[in-house]
Amino acid sequence: MNIKIRPVVIDDYDGIYELWNSTEQSRRALNPVDDSREGIGRYLKRNPTTCFLACLDDEKECGKIVGVILTGHDGRRAIVHHMCVHPDYRRHGIARTLVQKAEDALRKEGITKIFGLVFKDNDTANAFWEEQGYTLRTNLNYRNKSLNENVPQGE
Repeated sequence: MNIKIRPVVIDDYDGIYELWNSTEQSRRALNPVDDSREGIGRYLKRNPTTCFLACLDDEKECGKIVGVILTGHDGRRAIVHHMCVHPDYRRHGIARTLVQKAEDALRKEGITKIFGLVFKDNDTANAFWEEQGYTLRTNLNYRNKSLNENVPQGE
């Protein structure tokens, strides 16, 4: 299997959205405003060098998106906003490669700390992030407030 890793551009949106909908865990994380084409366009405009996708690079299915990571930062700290690998293409090192590309890009921008959010019941993802050296913070509470009635508040 030949996989190509490259930066995300807005023209990739439809393929990325299809990928996100390939797993229940990814679908749970989506909201209709921030994860719309317009929302992702704004995100990519602010973070043009830290988001990557993995696509098939072969004659049979050239260009099919099989993995994506969206990472961004505020100048101090970074966050992994979305990370997904299609279930049919897992266990081939795609996720690990995407994380490494994002981390390298963030280092180039002077970022020294990254955090991410993972659903507590997503054992596979939690184990993956632990393997990548991301530790669990138990001394913080994650709080959010929706500023748009179309964005769910969360549990």
